[in-house]
Parts: sequence; C-alpha cells; structure tokens
Amino acid sequence: MVSSKDVAKHAGVSQTTVSRVLNTPELVKQPTLDKVRKAIHELNYVPNAHARSLVQNKTNTIALLSGPLHNPFFVDTTTAIVNYANEKGYRVNVQFVHDHQLTEAYAAAFENKVDGMILSCILFDDPIFQKLKQMNIPFITYNRKHARNEYFVEIDNFEAGYLSAKHMIELGHKRIAWVGGPLTVSTFHHRYLGFLQAMKDFNLPASDPYIYNTDTSKEDISHAFNQLIHLEHRPTSICAGADSIALNLMDDAIQADLAIPDDLSIIGIDNVDISRHGRLQLTTVGSISEENLGYLAIRELIEMIENKKNSCIKITESVKVFNRSTTKKV
Repeated sequence: MVSSKDVAKHAGVSQTTVSRVLNTPELVKQPTLDKVRKAIHELNYVPNAHARSLVQNKTNTIALLSGPLHNPFFVDTTTAIVNYANEKGYRVNVQFVHDHQLTEAYAAAFENKVDGMILSCILFDDPIFQKLKQMNIPFITYNRKHARNEYFVEIDNFEAGYLSAKHMIELGHKRIAWVGGPLTVSTFHHRYLGFLQAMKDFNLPASDPYIYNTDTSKEDISHAFNQLIHLEHRPTSICAGADSIALNLMDDAIQADLAIPDDLSIIGIDNVDISRHGRLQLTTVGSISEENLGYLAIRELIEMIENKKNSCIKITESVKVFNRSTTKKV
C-alpha cells in the first residue's frame, strides 16, 4: 500500500509538505502543490481519512437524526441535507428515528466523532438539548425545536395551524375536524394551538369528538378517520397536522367511497414535494419562500462548523396557504 512517505520520495519533498498539501493546500506554493498532486495521481495514493481527521481534528462527517420515512417531509429534507453536505465535502450519517427510539438513536450518534449534528426528532422538553450544548458540538434542529427556543429552523407552526382552519372557515365549513400528531413535539403542539385559536376567533366549536392527536402511524390516523365519518354529524372538512397525515386521510376517504373535495375537504401542512403531484394536488400550508427546511438547516450548520460560529440560530419561515384541489366551498 502506498504511503505518504512514498509520495514524498516520488515528488522530492518532505513528508511534512505532503501533509500540508493534503490538509492546508492554501498554504502551499503552486509549483510544490502541482508536484505533490502529480505524485499522488501517479502512485494512486489514497489518504487515510481517519489519520487526516486526527491531524485536523475534523472528520468531515455530520450526524443526521431524521424523522421516519413514512413521512414524505423527511424524504424531501434528508435528500436536501445529504446533497448539500456532499457538495461541501461532508459525509452524512443518517438515522431515521421514531420518537420511542430516541434514547438509542442519541447513544448511537454520540458513539462516533462528528463535526456537527442536525436533528428533526427532538422533543419539546428533551433533556438531550442541554447535553448537546455542553458537548460543544455545532448542532441545529429543524422542523421541531426545543422549549429553550434556540438553534432551530422551522416554519411558523402556530400560523400554519391558524391558516389551515381559517381557509376552511372562509370556504363556509362549520364542522371542521383536526387530526394532528403528538403534542410532545413543538411542530404539532403549535399547529394545534393555531387551529384552536382560529376556531375561537370565528366562534366555532373545537372539541371532542372532532379532535384527534395521533401517533402519526397509518393505523392511528385511520382509526381517527373512521371515528369521524361515523359521527351522526360528521365533519365536512379535516385540517391535518401535516401533509403526511392528510395523504393518509385521503387514502382512507377513497376507501370509504368519499369524494374529495365534494364529500370531504382536506388540508395539510408542510407543502411537501408530492403534495404538488398532478393526481393529488393537496391543498396545504407551507413556507412562503418554499425553501426546504433541511436545506436551510444544513446550510446554517456547515456555516457554524467552518467559520466556528457560535451564534444562536433562530429561523422561523413565514407561511401561506397553497390552494389546490382538495378543498372547496360548501
């Protein structure tokens, strides 16, 4: 196996110079840089990444703890994160995590040295937040945030919930149901509060049996749907706490022979890529800028890593309704 010593001998330079070319090429004069790189190419030398990380105290690796792949939001954001990180020369170790797996996921992430962490699975009062701050590793959360209100990228979730209900109310709906997710996470908690506020502002009831906060599994969402459609006065519309929930509800409606939006209007939140699909055309609430939250978060994280910034990132994207084909006037 070719070593850096072999490269140095072939190029007629010191081993220290080879190390500088690999680790700090901007400090090496161009003729020497060209000579060493030519030797590397001719000898097919492959630098040892682990050894380089020890020298540089840098791994060029980022840990991503994402939500589960049954939610298309996490498909979109993971793709954006990995693509941007790769462009910047970073590898991404990805874990797709359900909330009940968080303890094991955190333990696995901490086993390996990384340059930074990006998380979308943090709970609102998660004790891991303080540990991350104490570890002095650059980190950021996206979509969800901690109660400390630091180091996050999100959409305005309260406003998103508010606008979803307001949209249905403006279409003339009176019996409006909510099917959301666990209130232990900021995303669903604030969206639900926004929904409740809109219903209150327009003097409409928002209580059982029209309210369901699920665990976001298909089974729990289907259970909520079946309970709703068998009510004596079933809802004419459903505000879903996320596009993934809305898509499951649409599937349930089709299986129940309900036409969307003629029999039932459905609105989601997130504006995931698939919501725009010609066969779906899901009405939803999402970022006005339509910027991918994963992209925004990884961009900020790499900025923190490379420029050793310790500024507290707080980004909340404004939202609007994307009015498509799954809602209509009554």
